[in-house]
Amino acid sequence: MPARGRADDGARAAAALDRLAALHPKLIDLGLDRTRDLLARLGNPHHRLPPVIHVAGTNGKGSVIALMRAMAEAAGLRVHVYASPHLCRFNERIRLAGTLISDGALADLLEEVETANGDMPVTFFEVTTAAAFLAFSRIEADLLLLETGLGGALDSTNVLDRPAATVITPIASDHEHFLGSDLAGIAGQKAGIMRPDTPCLAAAQSDAAHAALAGHAASIGAKLRVMGHDINWSASDDGGISIALDHGWVRLPAPALRGAHQQANAALAAAALTTVMPRIGTKALADGVARAVWPGRLQRLPEGKLTQLLDQPVWIDGAHNAHGAAALAAALPRLYPGDVPVKWHFICGALDTRPAAEFLRQIASQAASIQCVTIPDQPASLSAEALARDADTVFAGARPAPSVTGALQAIGDGSATPDGPVMICGSLYLAGHVLAANGTLPD
Repeated sequence: MPARGRADDGARAAAALDRLAALHPKLIDLGLDRTRDLLARLGNPHHRLPPVIHVAGTNGKGSVIALMRAMAEAAGLRVHVYASPHLCRFNERIRLAGTLISDGALADLLEEVETANGDMPVTFFEVTTAAAFLAFSRIEADLLLLETGLGGALDSTNVLDRPAATVITPIASDHEHFLGSDLAGIAGQKAGIMRPDTPCLAAAQSDAAHAALAGHAASIGAKLRVMGHDINWSASDDGGISIALDHGWVRLPAPALRGAHQQANAALAAAALTTVMPRIGTKALADGVARAVWPGRLQRLPEGKLTQLLDQPVWIDGAHNAHGAAALAAALPRLYPGDVPVKWHFICGALDTRPAAEFLRQIASQAASIQCVTIPDQPASLSAEALARDADTVFAGARPAPSVTGALQAIGDGSATPDGPVMICGSLYLAGHVLAANGTLPD
C-alpha cells in the first residue's frame, strides 16, 4: 500500500483497528489459537524477540513494568514495552526502545497484519498483540517488558515458549465475569504464564493464591520465588526499601510513584529485573526507582485546561476495584500529612462490570464531597445518576454531575463544600479522559 501523508496516519491506524475489530464482534474471547495462527501468517515474529519479562496479576502490573523500565533505562538499556489499556492514545500500548510508536509506524503495522489475517475472526487484543510482536521483532532492544491483558494462561501474550522470567503481581478478584471470583482459580489462570526451568517472581499473596501459584510451579518445574517468603525486603520510615538481591542487600530510595504499595512494587521490580539482568548496578536501580513515571496512578494533574478551573490541586488515579481502592485510601493521608486529616473532593466514574459500592466504601471516610460522572465514550459506564445512588449508601450527599468540568467548576465556586484537594478516580478510562481534556497526554 503506498505511503500517505503524515497527517493521515492516525486516521489510517484508527480505520484499520475498526476494520479488524469488526471481524470478531466479541470484545474478549480468551484463547491462543487465533493469535498463533495470525503470528504464523506473519512469520512468527514472537520467536525473534529480545529477552522477555512477562507480567501478569490483578493490580500493580503497570507500576512494576514502569519501575523495571526506569531501572533498565537508567542502566543504559534499550527497552520495549507492551502494556494495556491505554489512557489517551492507542500508541501508549507499544513502546519501541523507549519511544511510543508513531502513528505512521502503527498504521503500517496494522495494515500489514490486516493483509496477513484476511477475513479470519480475530479480536482487537489479538490483532494489537500480533502487531506489537511484529514491531518488537524488527527493532533492536535489550529487553521486552510484556504485560498480559486479562488472566494469563489464555491471554494472547502467552504464546512465548521461553521468556527470560515471569512476574506475578498481587492477585485479587477482578473481571469475575471472565475469571470467576475464586482466588485460587484466578491465581491458577495467572500462573499459566510460568514456564519450566524459568524464574517466576511473585508478590506476596493471600494464602489461597500463594498455594495455587506454588502448586502450579511445582507441577511444571518453574522456579518460583515469592517476595517476603523467598526474597527478604523491608520498607523504611523515609519511604525507601532494602532488599536482599542475589549479590547482597541493596538500599533503594523512595519510589517516585506515590503510595505505600509502590514500595512492594519497587522491591518486586528490582528482584525481577536483576534476575534477568544481574549486572545492573545499584545506582541504576536507585535512579530508576527515583524517577519512574506511570501516568494516571496517584498522579497530580499537570497544569492544563482543567486545573485552571479552580485553585485546589487536582489528582487522578485509575484504581477501579476494591483492592486498588484500598491502596488509594491508604495513600491519601500520606499526600498531605498533618495533625488534622485532609478531606478530599472526589469525582468518581465507574464501569458497570463490578459493584461500585466496593470501591466507594474504601474512600468515603476521607470525603468532603463525592460527585459522580458518566465516563465519556464508554458504553459500559455507569450513569452519573446510578453511581450517585450507590455512593449515597456510603456517603450522604453524593450527587451526580454533568461532566468532570462541571464537577470541577462546582468545587471551584465553593458549592461542593469547603476547600480541599480533588481526586478524580474510579476508572482508568476516566483518568485517560481527564488527561486528554486537560491537554496533558502521556508520552
